[in-house]
Amino acid sequence: MVTVRLVGRPAIGGDGRPDRSPRGRKAWAVLGYVLLADRPPSRRRLAELFFADTEDPLGALRWALSELRRALNAVDVLRGDPVALGGDVVVDVHQLRRDDIDPAALLAMDGELLDGLHLPANPEFESWLLVERHRVSAAVEARLRQAAVALLAAGRAGEAVAYAAAAAARNPLEEGNHELLVRGLAMSGDRAAALRQAALGKDTLRRELGVTASDALRAAAYVSGRASMVQPLGGRAAAASQIEAGRAAIVAGAVDAGLQCLRRAVADSARRRDTALQGRALAALGGALVHAARGRDEEGSVVLHEAIHLATEAGDRATAVTAHRELGFVEVQAGRRTTADNWLARARAMAETDEELASILGVRGMNSSDRGDYPAAFDDLRESIERAERCADDRQQAWSLSILARAHLLRAEHSQAAAALARSLDLVRRQRWMAFVPWPQALRAELDLHAGDLDGASEGFETAWALACQVGDPCWEGMAARGLGLLHAGRGDHAAATTWLVEAAVRCNRTPDRYQWIHAYVLDAAITTASSHGDEERAGALVAVLAPLAARCEMREFVVRAEAHRYRLGSRAALSSARLLAADIDNPALTRLLE
Repeated sequence: MVTVRLVGRPAIGGDGRPDRSPRGRKAWAVLGYVLLADRPPSRRRLAELFFADTEDPLGALRWALSELRRALNAVDVLRGDPVALGGDVVVDVHQLRRDDIDPAALLAMDGELLDGLHLPANPEFESWLLVERHRVSAAVEARLRQAAVALLAAGRAGEAVAYAAAAAARNPLEEGNHELLVRGLAMSGDRAAALRQAALGKDTLRRELGVTASDALRAAAYVSGRASMVQPLGGRAAAASQIEAGRAAIVAGAVDAGLQCLRRAVADSARRRDTALQGRALAALGGALVHAARGRDEEGSVVLHEAIHLATEAGDRATAVTAHRELGFVEVQAGRRTTADNWLARARAMAETDEELASILGVRGMNSSDRGDYPAAFDDLRESIERAERCADDRQQAWSLSILARAHLLRAEHSQAAAALARSLDLVRRQRWMAFVPWPQALRAELDLHAGDLDGASEGFETAWALACQVGDPCWEGMAARGLGLLHAGRGDHAAATTWLVEAAVRCNRTPDRYQWIHAYVLDAAITTASSHGDEERAGALVAVLAPLAARCEMREFVVRAEAHRYRLGSRAALSSARLLAADIDNPALTRLLE
């Protein structure tokens, strides 16, 4: 078996032979591009990308491919047009997509993609490689986190520490990575090390980002190996009633009281050794930590892993489906696309009812839309809406309609967006689901802004802002503040626009478990506003934040928009890079932008 290592110093090995490499940096560049491109590239495209400065670009490409076949010790690979790998070759980066990857292999993935490779004379490739380095690094980090959480949930905290430490080393600016490491150290019994790591994490975030870490980071140092610190009160009936009471309290907005009830239900069912009931209680608690208690996604993920283990043991399919879907939702919001796909694929494989499938497909559609895969998003969201309507799940229908409307809005399909939003808002108001209103309301106001109806947009954004602040949801606050910034920009008040857009960035980032797509959406608007006012210094600084964020979170459309912003700021090569990166994104509005 021939293996190709792209993460770290690139190498080709296997078949019992020592590592070997092709001659020439461009051969490695060609191999990396072929292996990681969204679809097999044509020979002409490869020749233009790598050998345009030679007398015979296609001849130079043929030599590079021949050199790669020699290094791979295979004659049946990298042939045809378009060029695909073929053959019996294992690629380390491709293993990251596998659900059954050996976690130990992740610890060996040290360094960046194609470490040490640079082709300054090929700026399009350099831009593509920078994006891929961010994306692959984030994928390795996501799998390290997943391994750490699974080990913590299984009670193997000592083993989890190595994976959490590797994730924190790869991305020390992500508070959740520090929290996982602190949690692992604490659960393994090393309280002193946990406190030291919490302090280190706080100092790193303050020094590098100028932000204050959440209380969850220090609190993680005081967790134990037990699932709950709440004393049990009664038997099975008491535990079941606590689950329902906890859910009701959270729906009513009493989050702390609801979490207390759910923790008690976990303790009661654990004391009775009631595996099925404990799994249900853990799934309810994990969902509440993810959705209702801001900044608690790391704890929620560990709890949901525990719920899956117990539900599987008890044969409780429905609870397992719920826990898998919730873990998928956590990964979608964080921009960890591959791990999100894996959790949601497992959930869908187990799902049976329209209600279950409607919710899973809604989250899948959200993930595809965030990624910029609109055909897949439309398929999943429309099926989600149909199934939700069939089972009279009005809230799920309203939620999926709002995500569908957002996709149409991004494609400048304003009439379709308006129709979906009208249905969503009608369902939300009939359900009196006030905590959700700011999201579709902000999208509706943005449509008014595009139509030139500044008064309608003003009323919509102000309503969304007031409700978002009342609910205390950082995502909705960020969306509404972004809209108010654009509204003031449309009125020519640049100072007020900048103030609101700065506020939007602060609001949507005030918890560690932020929705990364909204963060990117806010940054894009802020860059556009700064550029249009001639504030190139501010625009350039914001592009430097947006570009790596979009690449790490596989938000392909924002990757392209970052390159388009760079072009407007004077980088002549950025437009070619934007067009290369946009080739597989089906968005007419983006195509018009690049034209």
